[in-house]
Amino acid sequence: MTASSRQPVDDALLEQVRAKLATTTEAMTPARVAAALRATGATLGDAAVLEVTDTLRAEISGAGPLEPLLRTDGVTDVLVNGTAGTWVDRGDGPERVPVRFRDEASVRRLAQRLAATAGRRLDEAAPFVDARLPSGVRLHAVLPPIAPDGPLISLRVPARRAFGIEELVHSGSVPTELVPWLEAIVGARLAFLVTGGTGTGKTTVLQALLALADIRERIVVVEDSGELRPEHPHVIRLECRTANVEGAGQVGLDDLVRQALRMRPDRIVIGEVRGSEMVSLLAALNTGHEGGCGTLHANSADDVAVRLEALGIAAGLRRDAVHAQAGAALDAVVHVARDRAGHRRVSEVDVLSRSRSGWVETHRAFTVDPDGVASSGPGHAELQRRLAVRGWSP
Repeated sequence: MTASSRQPVDDALLEQVRAKLATTTEAMTPARVAAALRATGATLGDAAVLEVTDTLRAEISGAGPLEPLLRTDGVTDVLVNGTAGTWVDRGDGPERVPVRFRDEASVRRLAQRLAATAGRRLDEAAPFVDARLPSGVRLHAVLPPIAPDGPLISLRVPARRAFGIEELVHSGSVPTELVPWLEAIVGARLAFLVTGGTGTGKTTVLQALLALADIRERIVVVEDSGELRPEHPHVIRLECRTANVEGAGQVGLDDLVRQALRMRPDRIVIGEVRGSEMVSLLAALNTGHEGGCGTLHANSADDVAVRLEALGIAAGLRRDAVHAQAGAALDAVVHVARDRAGHRRVSEVDVLSRSRSGWVETHRAFTVDPDGVASSGPGHAELQRRLAVRGWSP
């Protein structure tokens, strides 16, 4: 594993040095590498010895050659497409960086070591993994033959600090005109979902909104992989556990939502609603647990009802039951989009309600144009009414 600007070191020689160094537990130093090189009969200059040392160190510490990328300010994602190249996302879309792996075996070793760091298995029997590293970075990796063009590594970098609503306004992600309304939605304890596609910033927006909650509230956050870190004094976090190699010990989101109900929550937050846990959440919101929220993958706010329907039916509910529960439990949708330039922003706020036929519908309360200007829509009066019922007026 080296940067593309370096001259490659012979792979067979590297393998011999690895084998020599693996016989002891001493720290890897240039002197040890030079000794191992001499033991193989190879004669290299100082620069080559240092290159071999850097290469082997990268294989056994941190994220190897990806570590500097993960530590770079502004980087949200690091993506490795086998030996084809490496990309990073700094918020403006993927851009290629001059970091390459010499062969598929190098990518595979890194992926397997990262998986092991997270306590997960990655091999032919378990060719993909989704886990959180001790650093908080979210790892997803896939091995051949599932990935026919070589091992794939995707790393999602958590925000180094929580962004408040004022910072989102300053960055252009939230229009100033929407701030009083978002504050009111949270303060009035309306149940809401932050929706959007992958990488649109749903978690960032939800985190900023949770920071607006009353400091006297007890917030219980349930996540598959811990990402939410709201700036709030009373946050309790529950995180899923995957099954062990024998297939036992799994604890899913549905299980954790039920546990959260017994923890005297003022708010139950699901990091990402994507399965049967939705049924437990809707049941909780319909039995007095106000202010619940979470994120949901949806291409548009208009697709929210369809997504909830699909999840509910998959969990065993009838279609009419899903709409009845969702219509009674959820109040609003804050939709986040990412434009072609890669900029993430709140694009609309909608009110959820049931039609006369009983199906959940979305009504625009606010729409944000490409210039970041918010304008009210047909759902504005209903949002204002729901807030007024709870004693709030933006």
